[in-house]
Amino acid sequence: MALEVSPVKLMHRVRTVSVFAPLLCALLLAGLSNAQAPAAAKAAPPPTPPPAMYPAFPSETPAKFTPTFDGFEYRKRLVEIPMRDGVKLHTVILVPNGAKSAPILLTRTPYDADKLAAVNESAHLGPSLDGYDNAVETIVEGGYIRAVQDVRGKHGSEGDYVMNRPLHGPQNPTPVDHATDTYDTIDWLVKNVPETNGKVGILGISYNGFLPLMALVNPHPALKVSVPMNPMVDGWMGDDWFHYGAFRQIGMSYFYDQEATRKSEVKWWTSHFDDYDTFLEAGSAGELGRKRGLEQVGMWRKVVEHPSYDAFWRDQAVDRILAAQPLKVPVMLVHSLWDQEDIYGAPAVYKAIKPKDTGNDKVFLVMGPWYHGQEIKEGSALGAIKFNSDTGLTFRREILRPFLDQYLVDGAPKADIAPVTAFETGTNTWRRLPAWPAGCASGCTVKATPLYLASGSKLGFAAPKAGASEQAFAEYVSDPSRPVPFHARPIVPSSFDKGQSWREWLVTDQREASGRTDVAVFRSEILTAPVKISGQPVANLIASTSGTDSDWVVKVIDVYPPEVAGQPAMGGYQLAVSMDIFRGRYRESFEVAKPAAADKPLLYRFALPTANHVFLPGHRIMVQVQSSWFPLYDRNPQTFVPSIFWAKPGDYRKATQRIYHAPGQASYIELPLVTTP
Repeated sequence: MALEVSPVKLMHRVRTVSVFAPLLCALLLAGLSNAQAPAAAKAAPPPTPPPAMYPAFPSETPAKFTPTFDGFEYRKRLVEIPMRDGVKLHTVILVPNGAKSAPILLTRTPYDADKLAAVNESAHLGPSLDGYDNAVETIVEGGYIRAVQDVRGKHGSEGDYVMNRPLHGPQNPTPVDHATDTYDTIDWLVKNVPETNGKVGILGISYNGFLPLMALVNPHPALKVSVPMNPMVDGWMGDDWFHYGAFRQIGMSYFYDQEATRKSEVKWWTSHFDDYDTFLEAGSAGELGRKRGLEQVGMWRKVVEHPSYDAFWRDQAVDRILAAQPLKVPVMLVHSLWDQEDIYGAPAVYKAIKPKDTGNDKVFLVMGPWYHGQEIKEGSALGAIKFNSDTGLTFRREILRPFLDQYLVDGAPKADIAPVTAFETGTNTWRRLPAWPAGCASGCTVKATPLYLASGSKLGFAAPKAGASEQAFAEYVSDPSRPVPFHARPIVPSSFDKGQSWREWLVTDQREASGRTDVAVFRSEILTAPVKISGQPVANLIASTSGTDSDWVVKVIDVYPPEVAGQPAMGGYQLAVSMDIFRGRYRESFEVAKPAAADKPLLYRFALPTANHVFLPGHRIMVQVQSSWFPLYDRNPQTFVPSIFWAKPGDYRKATQRIYHAPGQASYIELPLVTTP
């Protein structure tokens, strides 16, 4: 006779059992189930899903929502503008209410036109535009129609994306490029925006500043003015990707974010709070790229394949391109003196196209005391450096707006804009100049004057003299395992600090570097009279390395007095005025890399970024020389290898570096010294 046990009672009893309770319960229930099941029973079929037991709950989202714009100051139009090859480019047009015979300000961008054109959802045009690349006062107060367009292949636009798409030619076999796309866009706008007067200006910052330069190639007749601000011009020589051959590896995240997907949804990730650790742990830039899967991205592959200044870079250098083009459209180049991204571009283009301006009425240059793009933001200070006025607002209200109005607004008066408007740092004064470099409005001369690095860490305008007590060189050991950081650690990724330290690093205090044993430091005596420079300092280093390759970083620095009245934190501050890096393997040729002869003094000559600065009495001038600037630039292994992108751990070796300052082997900085009669 089988023992029948109620499962409920059984479970109740089993609860009192200790750690074996779950197992015992399962065994008993399994036995009970088997005992009750017929011997020949078949497995039961799966149950049929019951019919819907509840009525559908109506969605609260309409099939199509039609927004209202009651009280809006403008109307937004989204259009897809066809290009000559049939590709359509997504364009946002903001038309102020009541606009009639209004000019158009166009910006083309890879950074999402929908967001750039309407940064904030507001009924008021000013707050809507209050963000990157929108000179708000100029657009709103000038009554401009605003047009922002996604470049081909990005965000809402069709087509294929190519970073800094080359002009039609050897590197671009297609019939379209940024010049043709701009032409076709302007042609459509003047024919299809009834509120316009048929005049178009183009402006933008950085990549968006590169595009107004490309618009100057075979420009549309309706394009009346171009304002490239902080433009990308030559990615190898001194803008985003390299500086004189040294790779700016901190920009690898840009390749990743920009090209991995059309809408830039996939983002470069962080692995350390301090980027110094991220890049040092990876070893070479190539190895970090491999670990992140960056080889899937086209621009990264091109960069790795072209570490030298070959035809790939030369053919795309915008200053070279424009030097070969006729000058048809007035241009205002806007440059930031402390531009942490594109400090090379605007002055290079000015130098290339100013000779074409025979009437002195088509090429203008503005230089302000800004970081990259600060000219459209608040500009009364940059980091710890104060300028005693909002320099950004001055630029927008007194320079940019009158300049644009002159060419675009019907009946506007001729603007009183100097050929060059340059902010003079040190004295914190705007200068109206006839050309660049000029130094002052009239009567000044700018003369290349050697500032010699001397024995005993001294610096002066007198050439070194032979003497028994004089040392022939300054010496330090460069160790790739502990490279010199480009600003005080931690080097915080922008995802953590929102880019603040990145925007300001060029003006950060250089005292930390000057205290390192792997940085050579030279100081002048305390100045008793002002020293003014206008133009590009040029480094002339006679240097040797015990390795077979080396980087050379040269900094020209303004050292403040030990105490500063009203600004205690500025006491002894070391403000970099102009500094850059040079990869030694390109000493003889930018196109062909060559090893250096170990321990042999060689000349390394290269220009530093443009400066317009006065070293005031009571200050000192300092020069620092070092061999790494990490992790902004990849480390030189100091052993010559075919490509530093793929340097192996064993290639990175310490090297003894010597900076010579003896007669006949004198190192010096050629300062563009301003003198007055």
